[in-house]
Amino acid sequence: MTHPTVVREAARVIAIEAARAYVANIRPIDLTNPGVLVGHLMAAETLLMDIVTAHTEPTEGAAA
Repeated sequence: MTHPTVVREAARVIAIEAARAYVANIRPIDLTNPGVLVGHLMAAETLLMDIVTAHTEPTEGAAA
């Protein structure tokens, strides 16, 4: 499915800003707590997948 370029650009900005906000709010991590580490890794992976998706979905007028 193609989206208008403006919508795609907005999705890209939102995905990147969500990742920035997450990183900005990370406090010192207890490296001895595997649950906390796994939680941060899972959140980071999800945010990165959102960024990749926002940049790989076709935009309007893009060659199929």
